[in-house]
Amino acid sequence: MTGVGPTSEHASTPAAEPSAPVSSAVERAGRLTFANMVRSLLPLVVICLLLVGWQTFRQSGDVGVRTVDPSSTVRLAAERAAYQVLVPTGLGEEYLTTSARTDAGGAGEGDPVTLEIGYLTPSEEFAGFVVSDDRRADPLTAVLDGAEEQGSVDVDGERWTRSTTVDGETALFRESDGVTVLVTGSAPDEELRTVAASLRPYSG
Repeated sequence: MTGVGPTSEHASTPAAEPSAPVSSAVERAGRLTFANMVRSLLPLVVICLLLVGWQTFRQSGDVGVRTVDPSSTVRLAAERAAYQVLVPTGLGEEYLTTSARTDAGGAGEGDPVTLEIGYLTPSEEFAGFVVSDDRRADPLTAVLDGAEEQGSVDVDGERWTRSTTVDGETALFRESDGVTVLVTGSAPDEELRTVAASLRPYSG
């Protein structure tokens, strides 16, 4: 009897499947190294910085300080006033004149005259000067009404009353022969005293 023995067949090795093609997205991701990212973003960063710089430049130009020449206003007040007009004189270039007003244009002979001059001080704060022979003139009452007196200070031998206004600002004023002189604003006391000490009779 012939027996049937096991066949000696070798297990066939499965054929290797072809590798799936690498997608283009994967290839691109592989190439996107840190250096490539920096090079790609650099132009965008530069453009953004240029836009921000340009916008800042435009805004800074819009908020520039507008200065005025007060000479014609002071001259008119001095010509019409019945008293000798005092005016800040010899202030340094860091004190910028930003406003000058007077009601002398409509004043007749013997009418009161008020002169106002505003400054931007070195600390970039406001200092205002007022001289008037009308104690009820608006520029005076706007500052002194409701102000709380804090004693007096000496400025170059002149005694000034120091007050704190209802807005919390400092006011220095003095009165003589019916004329009130006022220096006030948000500027520190030292700068307000500098303006007060610079007052001289207008000489044309």
